[in-house]
Formats: sequence, structure tokens, C-alpha cells
Amino acid sequence: MERSPELRIVSLPALDIAVWDWPGSDPPLLFAHATGFHGRLWDRIIRQFPDRRAIAVEARGHGRSAKPVPPYRWPVFGADLATVAVSLGISGAIGIGHSSGGHAVANAAVLRPDIFRALLLVDPTIFPRAVYGQPPFDVSFTLRRKRVFDSPDAMFQRFRERDSFAGWQPEILRDYCEYGLLRQDGHWTLACPPEAEASIYENSTALDADLHDELPRIAQPVVVLRAARQRQSGSIDLAASPTDPALASALPRARDIALEGVSHYIPMERPDRIAQEITELL
Repeated sequence: MERSPELRIVSLPALDIAVWDWPGSDPPLLFAHATGFHGRLWDRIIRQFPDRRAIAVEARGHGRSAKPVPPYRWPVFGADLATVAVSLGISGAIGIGHSSGGHAVANAAVLRPDIFRALLLVDPTIFPRAVYGQPPFDVSFTLRRKRVFDSPDAMFQRFRERDSFAGWQPEILRDYCEYGLLRQDGHWTLACPPEAEASIYENSTALDADLHDELPRIAQPVVVLRAARQRQSGSIDLAASPTDPALASALPRARDIALEGVSHYIPMERPDRIAQEITELL
């Protein structure tokens, strides 16, 4: 029989965080998703480790976690992740974070090094240092997102025709739609409100989001897995990588891998490669 995760709610001092907890052996796998996504987007990767405990945390403003009123500052995501891990008694984990989740995993490793034995940062949103302190990105496109759908299947049928999802494996896109909506007042509504997503993007270049001074404190082995195509400054291009190309060199024990032929959505396009890197870190 396939494992199913338990949905757990971890109460932090100011809000509740949802956690999908898959039973299994240690060392555990601790997953952090990207902006606008949710914890169940890791399902197809987690299922490749049937005996391993896996914890997929849903960041504040996302999934089944609490959704405070914006603004959303970037330091809170790493702090939330560290607090949740400590609350669950997690230590010696492999931390896997995609995009803003990669930033959160790196930040959590600075705050609580004992949580992790190794890190896999998948196209992490850790910009070159010069980007921080620059004007925020134009995020008006986020506020125009369709918020209400007739059903998860209707969302799937709408998104499968879009170029931005062309490289996604269909079953992962199905998971995105299935768990990316919440049933509210007879409607299916986005689990990440566009206002929350927009605030996260707006604050991504703020000075308090810059981790560069803290990166040398991450002593664990780190793999930086990123798209080879680099994002141009001043824009949000989800087909390209936001990651500082020199990120691995700023970490004491890091290896840099630049993948050709992928977009920013590496876990959705190449879950096999994510699983391969996790296996090697284990």
C-alpha cells in the first residue's frame, strides 16, 4: 500500500503552520516549497523514498497554513521553518527547498544548524548581492490571477494549455491543482491568496532578504541545483533562474550544478533529478 501523509497543524506563537508528515525512518527529508505553491507538490518525489520520513511544510500564506495580512517579509519563512522543525523534534534532516523555499531552508540552517545534515537548494531565490536594496519587482500580474475555479479539474484543464506549465509532468500539475485550492463557501479558491504572493515577490529584493553575510555559517554539505539560463535583472522570469551564479562559492562545502534545458520549475520538470540528488546526500 502507498503511504499517505498525515496533515498536522503546528501552532506557532502568532499563527498555525500546516505540515504534511509522511511516516518512515530517519534521517528525515524536510521540504520547503516555492512562492504560490504548497506542500503536496513534493508527493511524486517523496514517493521515491518509501521508507523515509518526509515532512513537507506549507509556508504561512499558503496551502492550509494561516494567512496573515501582508506584508510578508522574507526572514519569517526561515524562522517559521526552523521553529516547526524544532517543534516536531527534527534533527539531522536533509533540507530540500525550491525557489523561496531554498531561501527558507538556507535561513533555517543559519538559525538552527542542528536541524540539517545536508541541504539541496533547488534554484533558490538567493539573488546576487547587488539586487538587494533595488526597487521591488512589478507584481501586478500576480494580483490579476484567477482566484476561483469550478473544481480542481477545471484548474488543471485551464493550466495544462499554458506554455509556462508545458514542461511539468502531468501528474505533478494535477497535484498542484488538487491541493492548490480550498473549498470555501461553495467555491474552489486559490490556497495562496494573490495578495500574499504579490507581497512575497515585492519584498524579495529588500535588504532584510539578503543572506550573503550569513552564508559562510552554513557548514553542512550543500548542493545548489539551478537552471543554467539566468534571469535578467529587474524582472520576474519564471523560465529562468533567479539564483546567484556564485552562490556555491559563498558556502564552505557546496557543489554547483547548472542544468541545461530546464526552467525555474526544476522539481516539476525533473523530479527524477531531485530524487537522485537526495539519494546522494543520504
